[in-house]
Amino acid sequence: MGTKWTIDSEQSDVLIKNKHAIVAYIAGTSNKFKGDVAIKDDCIEDATIEFSLNVNNNESKLELMDTYLKINDFIDTNEYPMINFKSTSFQKVNKNINFLKGNLTIKNITRVIEFDTEFIGYSFYNGIKKASFEIKGMINRKDFDLKSNTIYQMGGIATGQDLLLEANLEFKV
Repeated sequence: MGTKWTIDSEQSDVLIKNKHAIVAYIAGTSNKFKGDVAIKDDCIEDATIEFSLNVNNNESKLELMDTYLKINDFIDTNEYPMINFKSTSFQKVNKNINFLKGNLTIKNITRVIEFDTEFIGYSFYNGIKKASFEIKGMINRKDFDLKSNTIYQMGGIATGQDLLLEANLEFKV
């Protein structure tokens, strides 16, 4: 077990995007989450990352025909407010190419997923040591039973099958 670093939710964010009509992205951001990373002997190859994301704290950034397409159109955020991830492996290829594999849970459905991960590095701010990661990966909506609202399908807004998850995570000791 390495040093346990706690996520700094004020300095971290998650962006969830969905293509629609093959022209633009519908996006939602969120930064209300908790998590940690364990780094053994300052060696990032042995890192384990875990985080929980509260999807009720999000905003849509694209307005289309006076209607907002939100994450709630894919998932009942009142019934399933959390998205959870717990890594099972971290593979370092080189300084900037890493693969983070783990269990992603959405709507009480857990699937193994792999994220492209970049370890940004260590930094010090006001005497606090921090470690930063950038994580990107595609989530197939059907794997987690994330359906789009039929009103949008009938109204001419076709949504893509995949969601892009991008997380900029900063951890502190």
